[in-house]
Amino acid sequence: MEKYSRFRDRGSGIAPFFPVPSEPSGIHLPFHIFLFSLRLPVLIFLVTSYFCVLQWLPVGSLGKKAVLWLILGTPGIWWIDLQVDGVKRGALANNSRRLPHPGTVIASSSTSPLDALYLAAIFDPLFTASYPSTRLVQPISLFSAILRAFVGPQEYPPPGAPLVDLPSLLRANPHRAVVVFPECTTTNGRGILPFARSLLTASPRTKIFPISLRYTAPDITTPIPGCYLGFMWNLLSKPAHSIRVRIAESVYNSASPPPGDKGYNTNYIESMEGEGIDSVDLDNEGMTDGEKRLLDKIGEALARLGRVKRVGLGVKEKQEFMDAWKRSHRRR
Repeated sequence: MEKYSRFRDRGSGIAPFFPVPSEPSGIHLPFHIFLFSLRLPVLIFLVTSYFCVLQWLPVGSLGKKAVLWLILGTPGIWWIDLQVDGVKRGALANNSRRLPHPGTVIASSSTSPLDALYLAAIFDPLFTASYPSTRLVQPISLFSAILRAFVGPQEYPPPGAPLVDLPSLLRANPHRAVVVFPECTTTNGRGILPFARSLLTASPRTKIFPISLRYTAPDITTPIPGCYLGFMWNLLSKPAHSIRVRIAESVYNSASPPPGDKGYNTNYIESMEGEGIDSVDLDNEGMTDGEKRLLDKIGEALARLGRVKRVGLGVKEKQEFMDAWKRSHRRR
């Protein structure tokens, strides 16, 4: 594994791109095969029914959420350990405003296809894809959000992809929350990657909720693209799984441009430079100090909630890791 040492974070030694090894089935293998064989056709039926039929029917949000919970329950995801910052256990019903709600932004960790499925079952949000090269986001469907957990990292959006800033997306969908995966790619849940700048387009009045999701067992994370079969086996062959969900207190984008500014659709940073605003200090990633503090605050919140550390490896390093991983496995 020495050839992969450069894909460990220099400060912490964390390797966020390595797959989490599964415990061997041992004498329980026949039982695991039985569970897998029993659950697979049920899951295929539910997933096909929802994405091909039910999501297009006027069954209402509650009906769709019920089917999504059936999909989550089929592989044995029965226990959800939910905790919200500043809210005592059992008092959540009286503190609903501390949860994401329509008109807010969810900044979620990204480790598994189950991330999008769980968030959809709870909050019924809109999903977006973020890219390191732009502040804009690409609106995507729930199905696309699930599939993106199986694909490799992308530094640039696909040609012709519709891109929009967060305020415009929220204005067009006032009754929905918006999910952003600011790390832009999946990890094994052992570290938080540097963020894309898409959260910086949120307006100063929009609440941003950092949400961390962790899984037991952790082998249902998908840091390696294309691991469909391994994920399905780990998901369906185990008797049960649990999700640890932590929601931080909301934060606001105090670094956002004031109302009436040109906004990010016309490249906010370039417009500031062109108008000769000398009081704005930009780093080498085109961010002001205030914008960097906002991303640091959200990143620290996700790291604290997930009991992990932030790492310096990002999308570009994962692309290099995948190239090395493919070359290594091609020789075997």
